[in-house]
Amino acid sequence: MTKFRTESDLIGELQVPNEAYYGVQTQRAIDNFHISNYKMYHFPEFVKAIGYVKLAAAQTNHELGLLPDWLLAPISQACQEVIDGKWNEQFPVDMFQGGAGTSVNMNANEVIANRALEIMGYEKGDYQHCWPNDHINCSQSTNDAYPTTIKLATYRMNQKLVKKLQEVVAAFRQKGKEFADVIKMGRTQLQDAVPMTLGQEFEAFAATLEDNITRLDNNAKLLLEINMGGTAIGTGLNAPEGYAKLCAEKMAALTGEAFVSSKNLIAATPNTGAYVSYSSALKRFAVELSKVCNDLRLLASGPRAGLHEINLPAMQPGSSIMPGKVNPVIPEVVNQVCFKVIGNDLTVSFAAEAGQLELNVMEPVLCQAIFESVSLLENALDTLRSKCVEGITANREVCLEMVKHSIGIVTALNPYIGYKNSTKIAKEALETGKSVYNLVLEHQLLSKAELDDILDPKNML
Repeated sequence: MTKFRTESDLIGELQVPNEAYYGVQTQRAIDNFHISNYKMYHFPEFVKAIGYVKLAAAQTNHELGLLPDWLLAPISQACQEVIDGKWNEQFPVDMFQGGAGTSVNMNANEVIANRALEIMGYEKGDYQHCWPNDHINCSQSTNDAYPTTIKLATYRMNQKLVKKLQEVVAAFRQKGKEFADVIKMGRTQLQDAVPMTLGQEFEAFAATLEDNITRLDNNAKLLLEINMGGTAIGTGLNAPEGYAKLCAEKMAALTGEAFVSSKNLIAATPNTGAYVSYSSALKRFAVELSKVCNDLRLLASGPRAGLHEINLPAMQPGSSIMPGKVNPVIPEVVNQVCFKVIGNDLTVSFAAEAGQLELNVMEPVLCQAIFESVSLLENALDTLRSKCVEGITANREVCLEMVKHSIGIVTALNPYIGYKNSTKIAKEALETGKSVYNLVLEHQLLSKAELDDILDPKNML
């Protein structure tokens, strides 16, 4: 049977499982917030980030004379273990919570304090030797530690997302090279336009997605300005002079990221503009990724009554009633991820707008929305690349026949046969159903060799 220890706080006494490294305030959050299926431990970068924040704070406090040598070592070891992911399961607080992130901050304070106590040879909960508030939370408030944690976690998650995006871009670019000699019709407004190559189309997909790398990275850099040392509302109450700048330097040194202290900590404490900008970049990426997936579904439509210019890998049977049907399930699921990301951006906007006076208490849902978007996109990109893009093949003959039968190739022939002849051929093709290709040969406007040379993919570039 589970054994318990008794801890107390402002509200009163509460039993906490003996094996838990978290304490009474975390237990209250567990009891109070049965809201979502998202816990802190579902986002390992979030747990790791708060370990870095607490380690930077401990080092800063020690350097400024607020933390004795004998406490620095065990606290530092406990923080490092959190960073290393050793205690992820000890962060069970729901991501949706009231209190502007206080439960997250206290979860970390309690875990690190209790682990430090254990390292020093004391029992969990024996806080007279290492106190979650007085020692782990020294010179801090939730209102600077929590947003700094979100910023580091988001920044690191963005790095992983961009890597997955680069891999997808490379996959599309490889297909662009593979399909460089496949002639096809381009389309505008779902109508025949002018000839192009399938390679050009896939290279355009790659370029569209690649542009988002710079946008995501540039907006992620906004997250590197932090408000550590601002404490409750940015005035720096209970933090010594020089703490803000030194703590930012410690964060930069520990993480290798270019963290800087905000110029105005009072302005920075309630400000969520960096999250809004980054979420907006995620939304734009989602919009463009969804468009690419729509195009893949259109190009693969059929196989007999659609465009059928490409084949997507067959991943699973597509119907419980229609034999032989195979659906484009991978682009479909990526579309749905994109819809979710677009919706999450609206959540971020509302949460940011809801900030009042010296604090924005809606950061928990803002945080969860961004983390969810990044995690979903990372998984979706991996799935799109490995289960779809890398296995796409071209239906070369279908593409060529569509070019030969399309009225759109008249535009490409215009410089060679003249506008008057082009108009005549287009009109006759529409009236008779004959292909432009065959009509040009029939009227002896060009030889077959000349016509094929004009329509050679290398001349479509």
